[in-house]
Formats: sequence, structure tokens, C-alpha cells
Amino acid sequence: MMKKDKIVIVGAGLCGSLLALRLAQRGHEVSVYESRPDLRKVDISAGRSINLALSDRGFKALRLARVDEKARELCIPMYGRLMHDIEGNTFASSYSGREGEYINSISRQDLNALLLDEAEKHENVSLHFNSKCTHIDIENTIAHFKSYETEEEFAVNATIIFGTDGAGSVLRKSYYLERKFLFSYSQEYLTHGYKELEIPANAEGMHQISKEHLHIWPRGKYMLIALPNLDGSFTVTLFLSYEEGTYNFKNLTTEEAVTEFFETQFPDALALIPSIKDEFFNNPTGALGTVKCSPWMYQNKTLLMGDAAHAIVPFYGQGMNASFEDVAIFDTILDEFEGDWEIVFKKYQERRKKDTDAIADLAVDNYYEMRDHVANPLFKQKRKIEMDLEKNFPKDYYSKYSLVTFNEDIGYNEALEKGRAQDKALLNLIADKEVFTSENMTIEELQIILEKVKEQTNEILQEDKIAGLS
Repeated sequence: MMKKDKIVIVGAGLCGSLLALRLAQRGHEVSVYESRPDLRKVDISAGRSINLALSDRGFKALRLARVDEKARELCIPMYGRLMHDIEGNTFASSYSGREGEYINSISRQDLNALLLDEAEKHENVSLHFNSKCTHIDIENTIAHFKSYETEEEFAVNATIIFGTDGAGSVLRKSYYLERKFLFSYSQEYLTHGYKELEIPANAEGMHQISKEHLHIWPRGKYMLIALPNLDGSFTVTLFLSYEEGTYNFKNLTTEEAVTEFFETQFPDALALIPSIKDEFFNNPTGALGTVKCSPWMYQNKTLLMGDAAHAIVPFYGQGMNASFEDVAIFDTILDEFEGDWEIVFKKYQERRKKDTDAIADLAVDNYYEMRDHVANPLFKQKRKIEMDLEKNFPKDYYSKYSLVTFNEDIGYNEALEKGRAQDKALLNLIADKEVFTSENMTIEELQIILEKVKEQTNEILQEDKIAGLS
């Protein structure tokens, strides 16, 4: 049977549901198809990125769709990282030296449900669950589905098809299988995977460790992180090699091995996870990969967005924020060129591609920083200076992290280039003993450091430009 729709969105995850809401607000007729059940009725998140970090870029898009305040009610502010060493000692590292800058832990399922609820309020939106997209005829703009409920196969004829169906996108697969155009595609995996565990709330329903921090247990070749949930629990994620090193997913196959691993490497975390054995063996081990591809569109008919176009590893907390920013950028281009989809799609990719490539690279960089460097004395000195500079010169200095996380009006690529140059300049100055840190540095001392960092940063940026690196 054939159904006729104007706009079809394949994938009702975070990006797809926000896109549906925003297009509906602009007056378009939108049909959304999702292979999974309706997450508002069935819990489908166990073991898979239960909570996420929502920050300024994501809020900018939610503000555009007028749901930012409702989303904020679902958030737990996190003001910095709290590192746990192997002896159980902790030390904090703020995300920003400026007042009012923090990231937010938010439930993936709760936020997705909010966006679906808001989209469904519009008469020009229809949501279809348990409908697996099997393939897409990109030449004729026909999406083919199979219903999990009825086993029936059906096709949907659309004017426009958006693929927001994640890293395993069926639309992206159709691009290279149909061979209608030259399509470049790469998918790179880290040698590490991840597994989710839980620190439950205490008997009073309260958090057992600080809910105002993102917790990290850095151990060089592996690490744990933990983000707070509204119910008093923490979602804990273990990042560990599949096969390399003394401990890896391949050799942690018995209760004794898992217990010994946590007792020796994460003893304070183990004391908070009562069901470690059940969770370790029952929760899936997820892969960590980066997807880059080009072009994202075919003619004036189809477009990839979100993870379908640019999946990234989770270590900058920007995967969701980048996908939401996709919708915001796309919306600004619709303001300019609405009515001509081919130009809209081309302008969107021109404006967006270099930034999504940049955040993909930044996310991999931050993996090694979180795993290996956060406990390094040189890194601690650098962060101390950065926090002092941001606190005392809030309009003159932004760390790389702040450029990425708290500066919604600059692109990821600009943040990457300037942030990397600043990092290099500051680390060089510390290593060469040209700048020093102390507990109570004067404004005059910090002013001298600021000028030195600016000067060296500009020199590095100029060298990179001459070398063709920027």
C-alpha cells in the first residue's frame, strides 16, 4: 500500500523529534517513523547512554523550539569534574572560571519524551513507532518500512526524506548502495568499548556522592565516569579496551575477575555499586565510533542530520548538542532559502560540515585527556591558570573547553583551532617555566600571563595558517 506525506523523518530520537517539532512549527506536514516502540510507554534505554550532558548549544536549539524551560526542569547542573584517584582521594576541576557556566545531566528518555510530546501537539505531525525502515529509494523519494506489530511491509512516498536514524542510518546506507552519486564515507572505532552500571540512591533516595559534578576515575588505559540522575542514582560508564592491556572486556569473563578488577582499580566506586556482577554481565558492551561522510544530501530530496551524518564518541559531551545545533543551523538557512530544498541542503552542508568534523576530532582528543591527562600535574597547572584567567578576565579568555561548551555563537571549527593553539601556548609556557601558578595570584601577575598566552597563541595560529593547517 502507498501513503503520501510531504516530509518524512526516519528516526524519532533526539534529533528527529526536535526536527519534527521545529518543522511543524514552521507549518510543514511531517510524518516520523521509528523502529523502536514508543519510549514514552516502554523503557528501552537500559545499558545505552541513559543520561547525557546538555549545554549551551543544545539549549540554543531548544530555545528556538520554545521548549528550553521544560527541558531545564529535567536537568541536574554539574559545575565541574571530580576526579577519584586509586587511593580514594578526590580533587575537583571546574568547567569554567566564570559565574553561571555549567553543563547539565539529563535523562535521554525524559528529554526525548518531552520532544515527542511537544511535536505531537501539532496536528501536522504524525508519529509511527515499531516501523523499521528497510531501505529508501532516493531517486523516487520512497521510504520502505516493515511493521513490527503487523509484519506488514509498506512504502511511504514523500517530497522530502530526512535521515535522523543514528550512526547505523538506513538513508546513509542507501546513498552508497544505490550508487547514484559519488559518496564518501568513513567509520572509525576506538579500540575501547563501554558498559553502563549504576550507583543507586541511598535509603533516603538521595545521591551518595556529589551530584554537582561529573565524576571521573582516570586510570590511564581505562576509566569510569558517573553522571547524576533525578532519582538519586548515578549512571556509571566503564570505558575499557576490548582486548588490550591487563584488564579488558575479552578477559573479564568471570565474577572473580570482575571483582578483582574493581577492587584493585576502583575500590571506592565498587563500594557504591551493589549489583556490579549482574550489571557487568547483563548490560551490553557498546562500541565507540566516529562517522564522517559527504555529501549529506541527494538532489533536493533527501538529507542526513545528527548522528546519521556525523556520529562522534561521547567524550566532549557534545553528541546531542551537536545534533540539536544541526536543527538550529538548518532553521536559519530555511529563513533565507525556504522553498528551494536543493539550495537549503547545499547551504546547510557548506555551513555545517567543517564544524561537525571538528567536534568529532575534539571528542577523540578529550577521550585521551579525560583518561590520561586530568591527573597529570602539568595539566592541573594549566587548568588552574585557565580558571584564574576566566574568573578575572571573563571577556578576554576562554579555555578550549569553554569555547566548545559555553560559546554557542562560534563554530566548533573555530573553537578547535583557537583552543588547540591556546593549549599549546599555555603548556609551552608552563613547561619552559615562563609562567608559574600559586594559590593567590594577583591581577597584575595574571595580566602578564594573559598577554603571554595571547601572544604565543597568535603566533601558533599564524604558523598553522602558513603551514595550511587552518
